[in-house]
Amino acid sequence: MPELAPAHFETPLKFAYWVPNVSGGLVVSTIEQRTSWDFDYNKKLARIAEDSGFEYALTQTRYAASYGADKQHEATSFSLALLGATDRLKVISAVHPGMWHPGVLAKFVITADHISGGRAAVNIVSGWLKDEFVNFGLPWLEHDERYVRTEEFIRVLRGLWTEQEYSQAGKYYNITDFTLSPPPVDVPGRPHPEIFFGGNSTAAQAAAGRVADWYFSNGKDLEGFKDNIAGVQASASEVGRTPKFGLNGFVISRESESEAKDTLREIVEKAHRPAVEGFAAAVKEAGQSTKDGKGMWADSSFEDLIQYNDGFKTGLIGTPEQIADRIIEFKKIGVNLFLTAYLHFQEEVADFGKQIIPIVREKEAELARANGTELNLEDSQTAAA
Repeated sequence: MPELAPAHFETPLKFAYWVPNVSGGLVVSTIEQRTSWDFDYNKKLARIAEDSGFEYALTQTRYAASYGADKQHEATSFSLALLGATDRLKVISAVHPGMWHPGVLAKFVITADHISGGRAAVNIVSGWLKDEFVNFGLPWLEHDERYVRTEEFIRVLRGLWTEQEYSQAGKYYNITDFTLSPPPVDVPGRPHPEIFFGGNSTAAQAAAGRVADWYFSNGKDLEGFKDNIAGVQASASEVGRTPKFGLNGFVISRESESEAKDTLREIVEKAHRPAVEGFAAAVKEAGQSTKDGKGMWADSSFEDLIQYNDGFKTGLIGTPEQIADRIIEFKKIGVNLFLTAYLHFQEEVADFGKQIIPIVREKEAELARANGTELNLEDSQTAAA
């Protein structure tokens, strides 16, 4: 793992939350989850989040029901509505290549970007649920080939957002002398709407290094995170790029460590076993089907899959002080953003902003000074407004 540059310690961590635009909450369990998938709930949640120090929200994409969710809203339209309901929050729409043409998506995002004053972003996910593609009559590609298409897809997005008369000849997309006008909003320090990228396999890491602005990792412990981003860093260094890194984590913050662990135990004990087992069967295509066995969920246990992006593995479970300490340990090894989920989103997002982010900022400032620099909070949302 390369030694972190001082500039890393100057930059505050960013915080995001999963938009619960699917029913059933973010754990596949019958435990109470005071969370709703409807827009009114999510509009209020988005406003709470941006007033609590969160900079990003990620809207999930699903077309067919999975992981126990029988209802879901479409990601891009839901994200646009949330952008319209907020003033500062950046909203990331998850999108599948193969479901969209990149030129159409590029135009949609430009419009969303202008409506929101430069706050639109995308998370490009190659897709793992075979039935969504096959039952729509769309081609289902072999695992690594999906990342070939994804890389071309991202190159089209970036090209159309940054160039006039853009052309690209590829296996999946051919663009000829195309200009989108207007271009995205000119935001200082941002060359175009941010491109996030999800996927844990070797093929995903290589593609992310070459084309992504941000790489999202499923939940990992410290050593697992180091291993997961090594391939991204190696690929990026070959082409002179420096992507940033986001890590998924399910937050259980309670007054005592034992109370937090009791909550985790209850989640697991009340797991919806048929739904978790069905999810496990569906994701084999994304994990164990890879040539080297390194993919999303390839090493996930039944307990891990109860939180469907391995959020328990990250270990954001305990008192606010313990969670802040854990967050700082991940910052030391390269995490730039935490993508968080909760049982009770509105209450717990607000509590995270009041109880955890201020402790994180204090510890970040200490870490920066210990490394010969100062934490720069000028461009960061740091506390409740």
